[in-house]
Amino acid sequence: MSEQGAGPEQGAGPEQGDSLDEAAEIIRAAVREGHVPGAVAAAGTGRTVLATLAAGLADTTAGSARPMRAGTRFDLASLTKVAGTATAVLALAGRGGIGLDAPAGRYLPSFGALREVTIRQLLSHTSGLPGSRRFYQWCAARDELLRDLAATPLEAAPGTRVTYSDLGFMALGQIVSVVTGEPLDAAVGHLVTGPLEMTMTGYNPAVHDSDFAATEPRPGGTAWTGVVHDGNARLMGGVAGHAGLFAPVADLVTFAVWWVSRGDSVVPEALRREAERCQTAGLGGSRGLGWACQGDSFDIAGSTWPPGSVSHTGFTGTSLTLDSASGAWLVLLTNSVHFGRAPDRIRALRRDLHAVLAPRAGRPGGRGR
Repeated sequence: MSEQGAGPEQGAGPEQGDSLDEAAEIIRAAVREGHVPGAVAAAGTGRTVLATLAAGLADTTAGSARPMRAGTRFDLASLTKVAGTATAVLALAGRGGIGLDAPAGRYLPSFGALREVTIRQLLSHTSGLPGSRRFYQWCAARDELLRDLAATPLEAAPGTRVTYSDLGFMALGQIVSVVTGEPLDAAVGHLVTGPLEMTMTGYNPAVHDSDFAATEPRPGGTAWTGVVHDGNARLMGGVAGHAGLFAPVADLVTFAVWWVSRGDSVVPEALRREAERCQTAGLGGSRGLGWACQGDSFDIAGSTWPPGSVSHTGFTGTSLTLDSASGAWLVLLTNSVHFGRAPDRIRALRRDLHAVLAPRAGRPGGRGR
């Protein structure tokens, strides 16, 4: 992976060279073989950015094809859950504004099904809410979607099984808004992206097509570019708890460096480590607070990464993996959905890249920020 300056510090010693070169070839091969249109990746340990790479195309549409660049911004899709919503909830919890074991109905009394569901259960996907509903197919506006969401019944008793749920994070987004007294996008800005100086991360960005990775093609030949891909998030005006954030790799590097660091800025360190701990033993999944832990069906770190590693993916082709014990992190941003909804191709790329860049003895340590 060639270095292109995407983080707080740069440097890879000779012991990393072979694995970084192999990782670069894995990404280039995925582009060359048509598995993804393009990718931007960054890997590091603590504040040290070992390498970054941009490869392929941000848009392959005839007449508007353009290269992927290190500064290309991506529709993060479900990475919004951890980089935005969950971190905002944890920031509020660290200040005493939200109780993790308080009933969600305390904050959203109109959501009848949430009377016995806790914030912790929403974060760990054990609320009992369904995984997804295509509200955009029958709702005409944000308010109508929220009324339908509030009336959605539980499919299981709270705390009895893991069901990865967009609906749970939609509800968490509303809770953040209620507690802060401001829209979710403003709250995430004040609680997370502003303090962390993630200056290019946000919802509903001012669109300049050359800045964004194109996602799925639309009828008529153009692709979603700078507009959130998720249909429910679009209906909610581009601002939702489960999807909607756009960011370049540099800002996710900033987030990763902060998350694995020591200190209590934004979210207390102890609470960040609690978020990495499996909350769901025996419930059919391995979930932290927002994060997928090792062994979960959504885990992408695999057995080559240390047991305490956590990760999260986004439907558009994005992912972030962290191991706070070693300080290692890996950001992989692709626009794989631009080539269609074929998950096997992006899964193979994630698997191979994580295997090559797994933390190993002798890599630089140090998590200080």
